[in-house]
Amino acid sequence: MPDPVETYLKAIVAHDWAALAETLTDDVMRTGPFFDVYQGRASYLEFISALMPTLPNYSMEVGRITYVDEGRRAYAELSETLDVEGKPHTTPEVLVFDLVDDRIARVDIFIKRKS
Repeated sequence: MPDPVETYLKAIVAHDWAALAETLTDDVMRTGPFFDVYQGRASYLEFISALMPTLPNYSMEVGRITYVDEGRRAYAELSETLDVEGKPHTTPEVLVFDLVDDRIARVDIFIKRKS
């Protein structure tokens, strides 16, 4: 079976919502960096499929994906870039994934910020 986290990240960039849906459990929960929560596959897909096409010049660079807890949790270190006021803005992040039966049950997004 393909790596669910790698497939998830590629599907986000490609706007491949069918492939993304295949990586998620029915009751997936996504908590964003601003404590926004989406519960359930349909709710999350509705949110992400509406958001991603609005991000100008969006790109993602994945540094590494690390699996722990016998494959039940993964950490993806990445950066996302998009234009803000006409200039590229890059945000380093870590996404934490909980996996059940090779599907993503939870996604928590953490943004690295300057203090």
